[in-house]
Amino acid sequence: MAEILPIQERPIKNTIVLFDVDETLTPARRPASPEMLKLLSDLRSKVVIGYVGGSDFSKQQEQLGVDGVNVTTLFDYCFPENGLTAFRLGEKLPSTSFIQHVGEEKYKKLSTFILHYIADLDIPVKRGTFIEFRNGMINVSPIGRNASLQERLDFWEYDKTAKVRETLVEILRREFADFGLTFSIGGQISFDVFPNGWDKRYCLNHVEQEKDSQGNQYFTKVHFFGDKTMEGGNDFEIYTDPRVVGHSVQNPEDTLKQVKEHFGL
Repeated sequence: MAEILPIQERPIKNTIVLFDVDETLTPARRPASPEMLKLLSDLRSKVVIGYVGGSDFSKQQEQLGVDGVNVTTLFDYCFPENGLTAFRLGEKLPSTSFIQHVGEEKYKKLSTFILHYIADLDIPVKRGTFIEFRNGMINVSPIGRNASLQERLDFWEYDKTAKVRETLVEILRREFADFGLTFSIGGQISFDVFPNGWDKRYCLNHVEQEKDSQGNQYFTKVHFFGDKTMEGGNDFEIYTDPRVVGHSVQNPEDTLKQVKEHFGL
């Protein structure tokens, strides 16, 4: 592994490169390839790197921490749950809670409505864990997060025309318009629900805390690579943020190609 210089001594100064996880660094819910891990190591020798994903830390550890390597040793910044849980150089930063923000009563109304809707939904397959409760959001899956890889792929294809997730999101936006929530479709089988402003831009709050020796904001350029950059996708907000240089990728192979070209690797 290449030597890792302190954050403010990397050759490319004042810059951080952030990555989405699913379909950007890894196939959806699958491990990162050796080629991708080597690319990240090579890139980190030149510039500060981090990832930002909607899933919790344990899922990202599975995908990025290949062979049991602690994922926090591979990145300078780790932003599970869009940065509501965060690590800088392996040290945990203060976190924020979805349930504290929304409150039990509103959450009960929302979750009851969703579970009733899914119970009455006529789709080819249903498995289990239709609502996954996370620190910074809930993740809703009409098929259930316990679906097998093949069932996930089949649902993804089915949903392209059936628009199960899109329809449910439109209904929830109407029914709970006064709850101050964002509904964001991502991945193959689910969508995220979180307070307004708690999308992937939330991680920029942590990025902006990095100061130089004069106390000024250190990172003046933020690159972001993601695949769901279209409006309604869960990378859209950070991809279009004026503080960010956005790069839209098709899949991990495209990420490899674009990063190598952009950073001369």
